[in-house]
Amino acid sequence: MNIAIIAAIAYGILAIIGGIIGYRKVGSKISLISGLVSGLLLVSAAIIQLMGMNWGLIFATVVAAILVITFIIRLVKTRKMMPAGLMILTGIAALGVMVYQISMSNSATT
Repeated sequence: MNIAIIAAIAYGILAIIGGIIGYRKVGSKISLISGLVSGLLLVSAAIIQLMGMNWGLIFATVVAAILVITFIIRLVKTRKMMPAGLMILTGIAALGVMVYQISMSNSATT
C-alpha cells in the first residue's frame, strides 16, 4: 500500500468524522451529508486504487481538491479556523502526496 492510498483514506475518515461532529455539535444535516459523501468517495477511491485501478487515485485527487476549494471559500466567509483551516491544511497535505504519487507513476511509465 502506497502513501497516497493512506492519505486518501485518512482524509476521507477525517471528512466523515468532521461531518458527524458538525451534526452532533450544531445539528447541521448538510455537514453530516457532505462529510459522509465526500469521505466515502475518498475511501472508495483509495480502495479502487488498492485494487490496481489507477483512476482511483486520480478520482481521490479530484475529490480532495474540491474539498480544499470548498473549505477555502468557507474560511473566507466565516473567518473561523475550525473546521475549515484543519480541512484545508490536511487536504493540501493529502493532495501533495497524491499528486506526487501520480507524477511518479506517470514518469515510471514513460
